[in-house]
Amino acid sequence: MTHNIYLYLLIMGAVTYAIRVLPLTLIRKQIKNRFLRSFLYYVPYVTLAVMTFPAILEATASPISGGLALAAGIVLAWFGADLFKVSVACCLVVLIAECFI
Repeated sequence: MTHNIYLYLLIMGAVTYAIRVLPLTLIRKQIKNRFLRSFLYYVPYVTLAVMTFPAILEATASPISGGLALAAGIVLAWFGADLFKVSVACCLVVLIAECFI
């Protein structure tokens, strides 16, 4: 069985194009459904979280230190710390956790 890479690329391009074009052509009016609007509002945040969460745990030598840094970052952000302070604190938590683990 031979594999034609150009056929795979053509199918991938068609699917990618269809995903972007179909919503623009099928949905012409403003979406008024509250559930669908709230769902579409949170899609970018969920996508970012799904891509970022595994990277946080796997970026360190131990998933435990990544989890501790994640928890520290969430707590600091919850209490209003800015991005620089949160990132420095998370780095320090990883450094300290890696020393003891």
